[in-house]
Amino acid sequence: MNAQPGFPVALADRLARPLRDLRLSVIEACNFRCGYCMPADRIPDDYGLDAAGRLSFDQIETLARVAAGLGATKLRITGGEPLLRRGLAGLIERLARIEGLDDLAMTTNGSLLARNAAALRAAGLRRITVSLDALDPEQFRALSGGRGEVADVLAGIAAAEAAGFGPLKINCVVQRGVNDDQVLPLVAHFRGSGHVLRFIEYMDVGTCNGWRREGVVPSAELRDRIHARWPLRALDANYRGEVAERHAFDDGGGEVGFVSSVTAPFCGDCHRARVSADGQLYTCLFSSQGLDLRPALVQGEAALAERLADIWSQRADRYSELRGSARAQRRHVEMFLVGG
Repeated sequence: MNAQPGFPVALADRLARPLRDLRLSVIEACNFRCGYCMPADRIPDDYGLDAAGRLSFDQIETLARVAAGLGATKLRITGGEPLLRRGLAGLIERLARIEGLDDLAMTTNGSLLARNAAALRAAGLRRITVSLDALDPEQFRALSGGRGEVADVLAGIAAAEAAGFGPLKINCVVQRGVNDDQVLPLVAHFRGSGHVLRFIEYMDVGTCNGWRREGVVPSAELRDRIHARWPLRALDANYRGEVAERHAFDDGGGEVGFVSSVTAPFCGDCHRARVSADGQLYTCLFSSQGLDLRPALVQGEAALAERLADIWSQRADRYSELRGSARAQRRHVEMFLVGG
């Protein structure tokens, strides 16, 4: 992989992993209070709504252009809830023009998607991932901290389809005794829809969610549960470093994925960097602290490229492989700051 002209050579960290995927938060606020991410008893209602500390659209565009110049080909817009950021479609339009970015995606809770899907598609957004942890209306409302309605999310998914988005990814974080009873209903709902449902093991991201390993439902258990009802067969990964293990329904009903960061870590192929809304770079989802990119941003693209190259070349993160050992960090950045 080669960098674009005018940039240093494409990056590789200390474990020979390139930078291919930039996940960029545009806002730290969210209109939900999901317990595993942004619990209502720990995070105030007005958190992240102050615009003063956020990167501007100009800064975000510069950052994305520099990352592309250093070899990144994928850019995912995250939050908080990214659709709370005013003028987001205008930012998407700017980012869609950056040479070298082959994939421009967004992760959202879907509650505001119905009114924004058409504008996002017109602006150049290519893919959407929607978080959906339950189909039952009362259960969904409880999981969102009393803030969300599953009907709004389903309407957002329908609007994305109507706007011309291809298959969506539907992500469900599964917690034992909390929403694992929703797995089969979710599969039944999305089988045959063309969308790809993915089940994510409950992870120890952040420090405010009260994570316990007993709350993890291993992907293997979920796969067996689904297979008993709708037989599955394994599929090859679409590309090296894909986080989800893919399985197809034998009867042609589509596919389902499993993200197993706890029971089957995939650190060896991790090529993702995350930047918070205030310009802090995190080289791992489980980083204990970020590295401020704003001073380099002020100095221009060359300084930012040098700063990014320096940080990435020293990267050696592999927390999920070390989880439980004495060397594993015990304090992690909160998920809502870096978009998961």
